[in-house]
Amino acid sequence: MAKQPQNSDQTMNGSFEESYPRISEWVKSHGWIEIGQIDGMPSFVLALDEGGLIWEGKRGYTTIDQALHDLENSISDWLGEQYGD
Repeated sequence: MAKQPQNSDQTMNGSFEESYPRISEWVKSHGWIEIGQIDGMPSFVLALDEGGLIWEGKRGYTTIDQALHDLENSISDWLGEQYGD
């Protein structure tokens, strides 16, 4: 089992949220995301809400970080269109 840093809560708090504030807002208040390669699915990353799919990424990305940046920008755009954020 991997040893956890003594301040693991502090380490985990903020790092993802600072890098991806709109994804963090999305999953806390609006919907969920799905990440991963599934045979037959046309995209690697999805953003969904109770009404269904609001955004889907490309079939593949070189890195997961690229997928998350694409998702972050797309959620930001979508929230701006919907709520004027």
